[in-house]
Amino acid sequence: MSRCKIFFNSSPKPTIGVEVELQILDNETFELASGAGDILSEFQDNLHVKEELLDSIIEINTGVCKNVSEVISDLTEYIQKASIVAEKKGYSLASIATHPFSKWKDQSVTKSERYLHFLDRMQWPLRRLLITGVHVHVGVESGEKAIAICNGLTRYIPMMIGLSANSPFFGGEQTGLASTRTKIFEGLPTAGLPPLLKNYSEFQKFMRTLQKAKSIDSIREVWWDVRPHPGFGTVEIRVFDSVPSIPEMANLAALTQCLVVAISEHYDEGSQPPLLDSWVLRENKWRSTRYGLDADLIIDEMGHQQSLKSFIFETLDKLMPIAKTLECESQLNALAEIAENNTAPYQRQIRAYEQNKDFTDIMKNAIVELKSGFEVYA
Repeated sequence: MSRCKIFFNSSPKPTIGVEVELQILDNETFELASGAGDILSEFQDNLHVKEELLDSIIEINTGVCKNVSEVISDLTEYIQKASIVAEKKGYSLASIATHPFSKWKDQSVTKSERYLHFLDRMQWPLRRLLITGVHVHVGVESGEKAIAICNGLTRYIPMMIGLSANSPFFGGEQTGLASTRTKIFEGLPTAGLPPLLKNYSEFQKFMRTLQKAKSIDSIREVWWDVRPHPGFGTVEIRVFDSVPSIPEMANLAALTQCLVVAISEHYDEGSQPPLLDSWVLRENKWRSTRYGLDADLIIDEMGHQQSLKSFIFETLDKLMPIAKTLECESQLNALAEIAENNTAPYQRQIRAYEQNKDFTDIMKNAIVELKSGFEVYA
């Protein structure tokens, strides 16, 4: 029986790890460029700068960080180093969840055994996966607690989408969605909302079934919006769109850490935040995907509603004592200001486009915003 067990590597502290996917742009046309190989040739021994599915995307990873301050330091250092190399090679980097006008048909898949095998199995849904996101890991003590936290986090998925949405354009058109990335990603059979699992044993049963049926090669190929990551001993949030700047990435890391700690405290006290029915979760996720911060959420089985903005303010207020302990109050305050002032990334993209009806304005802004968080390293 032990051969079937999926061991969960316990994390005794709520440490944070962040993964950021960045697009590689041609400096003259601002189209996506297949420059990952050129850039990564300078980072062969650096685990913090890695390949991704497409040759036009690279991934930046932090180390295991104690707090948001360390996340900012790691992201700044590694993104700046990658940006310097990219510029030497004739490219720029941008953090934007969908490129507004480059076509997915023009992108090449990274020539690695893993990605090519996956492409052979997934076909069209994978080839059109021209999207990037921010993934945040927070350490938890056990698999059982990870399942409880993942269940609890599902209520907050619309909040995560609304605050991070950064993909209102795709394929040369405005899609009408705040987060087009969300709908594209849901095209994969193992992506989207997680099932509400009873316990860690049911999680293992789920994974064993898919592996034995050869639906997946490993549990890494189940890309739920929120998932346990047994190898890292974390709960991982994967629903965030890529956001333009390092401070905004830090805001999402802070929100994730605070939410995980809050639900963890419920678990330790033998309680759990009330769970919404799966069909309500699905509808609320759609509403935030479509309308972003202007969404109204269903809050109970009677169909009563609450504005997403109100829910954001209410949640951030409840999290402030935890944020004070974790020393990330400023990041939660920044998220409140985004909601209050209608400055979510998708809203800024739309305003930038409407000025001149020129998609390149969006990309120029994205390049500048990513660089705005850099510090000068000796």
